[in-house]
Amino acid sequence: MNPEFQECLKKNKIKRFSRGKALVNKEMKTARSDFEQARSSFEKSSYKWAMIQSYYAMFHAARALLYAKSYRERSHYCLIVAIKALYTDKGLVPNDLLEALRRGKTLRENADYYDHWSQTAAQQMQESAGAFIKMARKLLAG
Repeated sequence: MNPEFQECLKKNKIKRFSRGKALVNKEMKTARSDFEQARSSFEKSSYKWAMIQSYYAMFHAARALLYAKSYRERSHYCLIVAIKALYTDKGLVPNDLLEALRRGKTLRENADYYDHWSQTAAQQMQESAGAFIKMARKLLAG
């Protein structure tokens, strides 16, 4: 098993979560809502918020994938580690989408904490979020 995933489990940043499967649809609904808000923000030239909302759209879709495996995260970093271990390493989530999630986390942090963002990054995040949600929906459908 992936050593980073093992470390997240050991530190209780990833935990078993028996109610996870019951919350998958709620998380996907939140992902779609955040994605729509990101699109609306982008259309209004609110690029910082579009970027942040796009990341959270991916975050909630990733959380739905984690819940589907009966796990819960306590860290954005460990959520990404878990998606890699449970999906990417098994060929289910393409590496480019995992990297988009990782990059989105960094871009969201830069926007939130340092007020550093751009229209180009917001557009790229929006495209990545759409692809990530589409992939998650496909995986969750079976």
